[in-house]
Amino acid sequence: MGFADLSIAEIAADYSIPVEKVFSLCNQLGIAYKHQKTRLALEDAKAIISQISSEIRPKGTNDLVDDHEVP
Repeated sequence: MGFADLSIAEIAADYSIPVEKVFSLCNQLGIAYKHQKTRLALEDAKAIISQISSEIRPKGTNDLVDDHEVP
């Protein structure tokens, strides 16, 4: 497993969320960490970012302006 070269603190800053929220996601996803400067494995970082993204833009939503797709 490779490393994403991202820390918990960097993810929190990039998504404008508290570090404690990222800690909570780590706990929910079973991702081990020691502190906010912990560097994350690539798959772990992807899982956290995916979870954050799903909370920001819930499933079933998309980028369409209205009910019609742009050709």
